[in-house]
Amino acid sequence: MQVPLLDLKAQYQRIKGEINAAIQKVLDSQQFILGPSVKKLEEEIASYCQTHFAVGVASGTDALILSLRAAGIGIGDEVITSPFTFFATAGAIHNIGARPVFVDIKPDTFNIDPDKLCQYLETRFSNKDSVRESGRLKAIIPVHLFGQMADMRPILEVAQKYGLKVIEDAAQAIGAEYENRRAGSFGELGCFSFFPSKNLGGYGDGGMVVTNDEKLAQKVRMLRVHGSRSRYEHSVVGYNSRLDSLQAAVLRVKLRYLDEWSEKRRRNASYYNELFRQAGLTGNDSSGNSSDGPIIVPQALKGRRHTYHQYTIRVREGRRDELRKFLTEKGVGTAIYYPLPLHLQRCFRYLGYKEGDFPVAETLCKEVLSLPVYPELTPEMQEYVVDKVREFFKKG
Repeated sequence: MQVPLLDLKAQYQRIKGEINAAIQKVLDSQQFILGPSVKKLEEEIASYCQTHFAVGVASGTDALILSLRAAGIGIGDEVITSPFTFFATAGAIHNIGARPVFVDIKPDTFNIDPDKLCQYLETRFSNKDSVRESGRLKAIIPVHLFGQMADMRPILEVAQKYGLKVIEDAAQAIGAEYENRRAGSFGELGCFSFFPSKNLGGYGDGGMVVTNDEKLAQKVRMLRVHGSRSRYEHSVVGYNSRLDSLQAAVLRVKLRYLDEWSEKRRRNASYYNELFRQAGLTGNDSSGNSSDGPIIVPQALKGRRHTYHQYTIRVREGRRDELRKFLTEKGVGTAIYYPLPLHLQRCFRYLGYKEGDFPVAETLCKEVLSLPVYPELTPEMQEYVVDKVREFFKKG
């Protein structure tokens, strides 16, 4: 049996008629840049994310860059984020001239650890030399990784205490919830990606910034068109970062299915957990508590709506790469998100971090393995995946 990591062809076949009609409507209109489709999508995304405003941009990376710029962050400033995330999170900070500052993560959610965030800030601001430089630290970017939101309540509390802005990297978490509020609605700004593999993916690059602050929304709108409020008049130097109408038309169709697809992902994740438990493989019991077993399965924490952009297990005993090779041979698609933490990337050596600085992130990079979880996945395919994992450990 072949089980791909993701099957976008299956998704397209189901909604092909609607997608093609939406694209044809844009072609007939010949309005390709910031047309009616973009405006309508912005309104629909703002409503879906429980925010007042949404601004379409060219990619999730640009959403981060424009949000940082709109928040007044620039050369010489510092921004705290996770070392265990896609490169764009820290890359955006670097590319506006600011400096990434990393804080380790929690092993159960893969997201930034609020306790370690507090420890870092308390240590930093108790040091007289650091206090003199405290004006450089401007913001926190919590990442809602794999579809589960970071622990936002303590993050917001510590941000308020130290006067820091919060910009949510929700690229992998559209529709995720924390205490009945949607991803992107907590910070000053929230950033989304519509890369094709995302839960809400376009047919190319695309992104969105959401906010409840009208002035910030106006700044992002200005920055996405070269810093122009009116044609050929530029207040600042901005970017060419516009979401095009074809992508918006596709996304408007797919947005109507998003909650249904997310529910199927949750159902698939739950079935995986039960199958792994029945096979005696899981490092979690049915309540999510740690127990013996060669793998640890992901858990949705209480008070959170997990959208399972990825179903990511942890493989113990240093056997992750062996298991991945075995599954590939058996026709099962997998991926490693992420094999090297950001603080150990060559391009960030100038930050001065070293191996051992963030042990949880470093350990997870050696253990994580993502399995297929897309909505079109069948129970038979999941049973095959778990059977092959069981076969691998039985042989070993």
